[in-house]
Formats: sequence, C-alpha cells, structure tokens
Amino acid sequence: MSRGKVNRAGEAGYRQMLPGVERKTLVYGDNTLLSEFRLSKGAALPAHKHPQEQTGYLVAGRIVLTVNGERHDLKPGDSWVIPGNEEHSVEVAEDSLTVETFSPVREDYI
Repeated sequence: MSRGKVNRAGEAGYRQMLPGVERKTLVYGDNTLLSEFRLSKGAALPAHKHPQEQTGYLVAGRIVLTVNGERHDLKPGDSWVIPGNEEHSVEVAEDSLTVETFSPVREDYI
C-alpha cells in the first residue's frame, strides 16, 4: 500500500495532449489517478477508449460528451462515469475545466 501524497496547486505539470487540450496529473495512488484538463473552445478529443473506468466533473465551461454514440451537453456541476473500454469523445463548446479520476491508474499519465 502506498503512503499518503499531497500535491500543491500551481501552473507546473500541464502537458498538451492535442491542440487546445492540456492535462495535468494532480495525484495518484495504488488504485486511482486524479487529473485536471484545460480545454479550449473548439478543441476536440476524438473517439477513443481505454481499460480504465473514468469519472469526471465539469468545473467550468461547456462540453459535449459522447459515450457509445449518446451525446450529453454538459454544464458546470455536471458529472459522469465512463466504464472501461467504452468509446467516448468530447467537443469543447466553451473554454472548460474538468477534473477526472481513472481507475486503475493510467500509467501513461504518470
């Protein structure tokens, strides 16, 4: 079992994944990983899937999340869960900020 970890807020650690999509791994443990995504209006995450379950919360902005062909127009305060290996994509309607957890840990995000 890992020991507790604390990660302090700051601008360091953001990585551009795609144009208009930045990700920062906030903290991770043995079973979960917490990330923050900064999304610019007009950006898109193409359809993809991964084995990790993904839960998210829209802090600010507006996105359209599509999971297995079902579109969801999300606003601040909305949340979601995407089971592992479910195809999903995102269209960014406004500059947005999301916080998302992945389980098990996404090794590619460490």
